[in-house]
Amino acid sequence: MSLTTPARATLDIWCELQCPDCRTALEDLRALRAHYGDALEVRLRHFPLERHKHAYAAAQAAEEAADQGSGWAYIEAVLERTEELARRGEPLLVEIAGELGLDAEEMDTALIDGRHLLIVDADQAEGKAIGVTGTPTYVIDGERLDGGKGQDGLRERITEIADRLLARQD
Repeated sequence: MSLTTPARATLDIWCELQCPDCRTALEDLRALRAHYGDALEVRLRHFPLERHKHAYAAAQAAEEAADQGSGWAYIEAVLERTEELARRGEPLLVEIAGELGLDAEEMDTALIDGRHLLIVDADQAEGKAIGVTGTPTYVIDGERLDGGKGQDGLRERITEIADRLLARQD
């Protein structure tokens, strides 16, 4: 009897949940996730930028949402409302959790007690170590692609690399 594991490629995206460019990247991320399904693991990595004062809290909230089982749904919901996040801050993050059926009270507590700080800090440190300077930045098969300078051609380049990686595993 042989055990097989599904073919996998990993796409890391250094993202900031108050970033308009990351919101623009949502369409590409949705398309990639739909096209590859489980064959492509898309991992959101946090890279809050200082110029967006609610980005750090949003990163922590995304981690709490993931712990509650709705990571991607929460990430997408926050990215869809970047302008509102800029105005309303943490109360919006808690409100979105409630809208998605998450435990909003626990979300609020997580933002107060900082239980996800280390994850956010580790992602940011790793991003800086590999040369991430803005968001979104994609890394697949060791290649860094800067989406902050525009999304044109990025989905095609990611697809090309993912197809190559998955073909190697056949």
